[in-house]
Amino acid sequence: MTAAITTDPEHSVLHIRHLGLCEYEPVWHDMQAFTAQRDAATEDELWLLEHPPVYTLGMNGKAEHMLAPGAIPVVAIDRGGQVTYHGPGQLVAYVMLDLRRLGIGIRRLVEVLEQSVIDWLSEQGIVAQARRDAPGVYVDGAKIAALGLRVKHGCSYHGLAFNVDMDLEPFSRINPCGYEGLAVTQLSDLGISRSAEDVGKSWFPYLASQLRYTVRQDINK
Repeated sequence: MTAAITTDPEHSVLHIRHLGLCEYEPVWHDMQAFTAQRDAATEDELWLLEHPPVYTLGMNGKAEHMLAPGAIPVVAIDRGGQVTYHGPGQLVAYVMLDLRRLGIGIRRLVEVLEQSVIDWLSEQGIVAQARRDAPGVYVDGAKIAALGLRVKHGCSYHGLAFNVDMDLEPFSRINPCGYEGLAVTQLSDLGISRSAEDVGKSWFPYLASQLRYTVRQDINK
């Protein structure tokens, strides 16, 4: 049985920020600062963006999973998980949520993020699944969305990377998420031609609905 979500009606607004293409490290530090400075009255936020090419290595990351990064920068960061790749054409969604206020834990947040992508894909006619042993969303065994989270003082940051229409070659230079030979896929290879920005705008209501938020968009950063 899944845990009930108990969003406090006084704090049920989710601010949606559409940030465009952003360098990785400044956004990472902004997430850290937002989480460190927030208090019980701070409303939750969802940042939707893309990154220039970058590999990120989680706190449990092992160097042997970096096979041949070449000129693409590698940034060691404070999320869970192993190594992944971000690049233009990938929707990145960072979830700055007060989990205590929502009444959920990190496992439930992972399930909600996965299900929101699965439900969105279903509406596009694509059958997708989650894997308990390897968080993320998969289509015919190939990973289309990866997750990596950090929780501090009951509040989450980092989030979801959803492959839309990007160069997948850099994934061949790593063991994605620490799994040798893991196949990856994207929407454009499944016959869906949309931009990452457009997918973000149509996907986030699925997440907001599961967490019972109302939304407010285009907050200036």
